[in-house]
Amino acid sequence: MSNYAKFMAWLVGAWFVAAITASAFHLYQTGPDQLPLPIGLSVITPVIVFLAWFALSTRFREFAMALSPRVLTLIQAWRILGFVLVVLASYRILPNLFALPAGWGDTAIGITALWVALKLTSPQHRKAFITWQVLGIADLINAPLLGVLARVIDPHGIAASAMTLLPLSVIPTFGVPLFLILHIICIAQALRWREQPSSAGAAGWSATA
Repeated sequence: MSNYAKFMAWLVGAWFVAAITASAFHLYQTGPDQLPLPIGLSVITPVIVFLAWFALSTRFREFAMALSPRVLTLIQAWRILGFVLVVLASYRILPNLFALPAGWGDTAIGITALWVALKLTSPQHRKAFITWQVLGIADLINAPLLGVLARVIDPHGIAASAMTLLPLSVIPTFGVPLFLILHIICIAQALRWREQPSSAGAAGWSATA
């Protein structure tokens, strides 16, 4: 399993480098009258690959399910940096319709991630834990949709094109799909937790179905 973990770490690292390289070559940029298909594909493709791999590979599924839900949730704390989007909107670099909901949503998830990781990663809090994960997914899905919607509502207004350029391009091309995948893994793990009374110990975190 340790060799598999090293392989996965290498794979995620290669994905990160590929996202930066593609951004450096402006492969995600589109014209003002074009839909941001390159960015859209960069978000959805890794998630589709993950879901297919998770469904078809027993070894990968066992690896993912053995990961610590506390650690996976703590990683979401990085999303507190979403406040940068709010700041950029105040300088008219990003449209408010996109940046304010996306920025504040990410900030809320990032701020609460530590509390959720410490208090809710246990079978007796399964429903609350899953609810938080679903809210995190909703925020990640909502952001790109609002980015496209902002351009449709006001085609001559501020575009979200800054999200296709470094360093912001790392958010939709790497951060968003990675955080989506972590949410999905946590939900899959929680669905296998056995119901236990509130006095149950932390050992139930990894309870099997």
